[in-house]
This record gives sequence, C-alpha cells and structure tokens, in this order.
Amino acid sequence: MEDPAMSLLDPHGRRINYLRLSVTDRCNLRCSYCRPPGGDGGPAVGEILSDEDLLFLARTAVGIGIEKIRITGGEPLLRKGIVPLLSRFGEIPALKKLVLTTNGFLLREMAGDLRRAGVESLNISLDSLVPDRFARVTGGGRLRAVLEGIEKAQEYAFPHIKINVVVMRGVNEDEVVRFASLTLDRPLTVRFIEHMPLTGKDCGPGLTVPGEEILCKIREISRLTPRDKEDLGGPARYFRMEGAVGEIGIITPVSCHFCGDCNRIRVTSEGIAKGCLFSTRDVDLKPILAKGDAEGLRNTLRSVVGKKPSGHLFLREGRHGESVHMSRIGG
Repeated sequence: MEDPAMSLLDPHGRRINYLRLSVTDRCNLRCSYCRPPGGDGGPAVGEILSDEDLLFLARTAVGIGIEKIRITGGEPLLRKGIVPLLSRFGEIPALKKLVLTTNGFLLREMAGDLRRAGVESLNISLDSLVPDRFARVTGGGRLRAVLEGIEKAQEYAFPHIKINVVVMRGVNEDEVVRFASLTLDRPLTVRFIEHMPLTGKDCGPGLTVPGEEILCKIREISRLTPRDKEDLGGPARYFRMEGAVGEIGIITPVSCHFCGDCNRIRVTSEGIAKGCLFSTRDVDLKPILAKGDAEGLRNTLRSVVGKKPSGHLFLREGRHGESVHMSRIGG
C-alpha cells in the first residue's frame, strides 16, 4: 500500500483525504434546496453502483490516501442492505473514519445497527424545530420522527452527532438561537450552513443569511469561544457557548469561501467522480469498475484530484448558480 501521507495532493497543494460517497439518490423527503418540486426522480435502482463496486471503489481510494469516507444520498438509509454494506466499509484497513449523513427519519429503528456497523459520526439534517414549518421545508416530513431518531442516536453513544441546519432568510433564521441552545445541555454539535443560491424554485440568493450574521444572533445571548477544527474535518469553524456541553459550527460557502482548505472529492450513486461540488469535469467510473481495473481506477481518481479546481464556480461574477439538484450529487 502506498504512503497515504504522500499520495493525494491536488495542483493547489491541498491534501485530499476525504471521499463523499453517495449510495442512492432516493429520498423520503423533498427539501426545497435539495430536490425542488418538479425535479426528476433520479436513476433507476439498477443504474446505481452495486455493493461490490462501492467497496472496490472505497478500498482503492483508501489505498491511495483517502482516510475518511462519508456515506451520503439522497437518504442513504433507504438503500437495501445498507447496514451490512456499512459493516464491510468499516472493515477496510487504514480507513480512519466512517461517517454518515442522514435526514434522521429512520434513525429510531436503525441507530443501534449503525453503531454496531462501525459508523462513528452522524450528520443529521434538521432545518426547523417547528412542526408545521419543518413539514413545509421538507415537503411533508414529521419533525417528531427526526427528534426521536436523534434521541435514539444519543442513547447509542455515537462519538459525534451533528445537526446540520441550512439557514434561510424568512424561513428559519428566527430559530438560530433555539438551535444553538440545544448544545447547552446536550453533547451535540449544531452546524449552521449558509444557503447556496442554486437555480430553481425557492433557491434565490435572497435566502442566504451570512455566517457572521448567524454568529451575531448567538453572541446576543452568549460569549462564543473558538474551538480547534476536528481531525479529518470538513469546512466548518467551531465555537462553544459559555457553559455549553456541545458545540456550534458555521459553514460559509457563500460569504467566506472555504475552498482553500478543501480536502475532498465525491462520487455520485451512479459512479460519477467529481473534484468539486459544482465541477464540470466529471468522470464516469462505471466502465473502470465493470472491468475490476484497480490500476485504472487508481489513475483515474488521481486524475480527478489532479484536475481539482482552486474553488467552486457558482459564485463567479455574472453567475447565480448551477441547475443542479443536491440529491443527485451527494449533498
């Protein structure tokens, strides 16, 4: 096996050690910023990567320097056989972190199995603590189901439980303090994410609440102490409210680009490798996976890293976002 410390450097000197791997683009919710009404249904089940292809891809990626894999969707818990698949991911030598992003709807039933499968961190999407507002944002979701899932995850003592909140002006910005207060007596990390102005219904730039405005709302009730970034972490900056058990995080793709610290690539459920969320230099891995060509896959993943842009394109002057559905590219 190659030395991971020397393996994956992109043209801008960034070490790439994090793979976001989508296992399905199916979802049981229809959030406005992810899969707006009228969006396509995505690929048929037969078009997504098989378990063996996903494992071959993951093992190969770890062999050239990937240390953290995040399983995403769609909603990954909807994939048939996801728990045994996660167990097999967890057995990959040299993989340091296996983490999962979910909307939390199935956590109440699956949290124990996920923990036993080796998942060490959960990112749970939750954009409102008001039941009828949550239903509007998610296209009919039940808030209680997600809250019960979070409680069950806490019972199984996941080392990291993160609540991801996309803050939208005129939608849920008035809940920032309430969300932050969840960390006062719970070992949770609540992360506030700027809404990215994609094209489509409910995706205009007017929805974006800058990260500093979010922090100012929290500072009105508490002093914030900066925290160190986590090992193999993503783009969040972390803080702790005075006397809090947990932490808050802020992710600012719009107001303060974090591309200079980007450490990840992603592969969609259909096997499309992307060096950036909004990359136009996509590479179809399916032909290589079909051949079981390990050397070809290693070279192709290195090529994706080698062509990784310095930053995303969707905020360049005169551009207001790409016509993409986040569910199709792993969020």
